[in-house]
Amino acid sequence: MIYKTTARFHRSQMACTDRTNHMLQEKAKRQLEKATDPLEKLRNVCLSRGANGIVGLGRQFRIIDDDGNKKLCFKEFQKGCRDFGADLTKEEIEEIFHMIDKDGSGSIDFEEFLQALRVIVLDAFLFQPAMSKARQEIVNKAFMKLDKTKDGVIKVDDLKGVYNCKHHPKYINGEKTEDEIFVEFLKTFQPADNADDTVTKEEFFNYYNGVSASIDNDAYFDLMMRTAYKL
Repeated sequence: MIYKTTARFHRSQMACTDRTNHMLQEKAKRQLEKATDPLEKLRNVCLSRGANGIVGLGRQFRIIDDDGNKKLCFKEFQKGCRDFGADLTKEEIEEIFHMIDKDGSGSIDFEEFLQALRVIVLDAFLFQPAMSKARQEIVNKAFMKLDKTKDGVIKVDDLKGVYNCKHHPKYINGEKTEDEIFVEFLKTFQPADNADDTVTKEEFFNYYNGVSASIDNDAYFDLMMRTAYKL
């Protein structure tokens, strides 16, 4: 069902973003200080940069993937970690790489790498999803509502008729056009230095995986999503 939102939607969504981002960063920094598992360290480095930190690292690896096969050899993986600023030793990077390269092929699938970042390490062999099934479902509902054309990405055209910016302060005072406000909204889910005009499902989930990590209460997370997206 198509809904008409107002500036209140935008303000509440952005206020929630700022608040949860701050909570996430502080929590990740504390966890980073006591983390001993290399993969958990890398994950907390990402989250210490905010909810889109994992998105930023993902884009970093796409840039480094010179041959475009969506796989990373150890050399590419090591360079990506260091370019991202992760303070890990060579031995720790090797441990992460071999943990993900379960078949011993000498390369890791990019999706496997992202999945590894989305989990909290319990031990070398057991992982627990960072987002519960219920949280994943509510995030998916939000994405599906915004993805009006059902092509797997959220674009400016998807937001037209779904996200009404006519009451947005920047639209009212003429500072921004409708399309510019839509683009600003989409960039919420991406790193500032790598943002574009589309948000993939992967980026949307990575963003809310980060937000989820800062919220312990399932009911609060559910309420936050339903309020922000009128679900």
